[in-house]
Amino acid sequence: MHALLPRHPVPALNVALVGGGRYVLGAAPGERFDLVVFYRGLHCPLCAKYLMELERLAPEFAQRGVTILAVSSDEEDRARQMAEKVQAKALRFGFGLSLKGARQWGLYISTSRGKTSIGIEEPALFSEPGVFLVRPDGTLYYGAVQTMPFARPSFQDLLGAIDFAIAKDYPARGEYTGEV
Repeated sequence: MHALLPRHPVPALNVALVGGGRYVLGAAPGERFDLVVFYRGLHCPLCAKYLMELERLAPEFAQRGVTILAVSSDEEDRARQMAEKVQAKALRFGFGLSLKGARQWGLYISTSRGKTSIGIEEPALFSEPGVFLVRPDGTLYYGAVQTMPFARPSFQDLLGAIDFAIAKDYPARGEYTGEV
């Protein structure tokens, strides 16, 4: 596993969308950023709550020139159910992310523990959460990956960070790879 580097290109991302079409990172980038939110899947009640908050704040991101994708390795039916659960109107849901693709993004992979607290079977393997802001040129601006479903980055805080980055022309940080 490798970490992505700020100011360097992120891996390719090309997934089918619930409702038809495809999301291809970089094909029609947001004016300022693409916000790519990797979630665990339909089985995760914390993901649903997290994505409901993102749906609520989606217009705020759009005002700042940020396009959003929520994506998991679930197949189409489960992704559609998640989109319905969060009452998605603004959010686009990608599905069918390969685990190899998830790993290229630096996401952690978990094994199934059977049914979750909401009675939905976990897939045999699935990725843990990650949140990324990608610049229109395809380079990483911000990234957060997690080993667990809880204590994720706050979307409200992320909006504040985007405002700061825009106002101050703040560069991506964490780019240094030399000797320490």
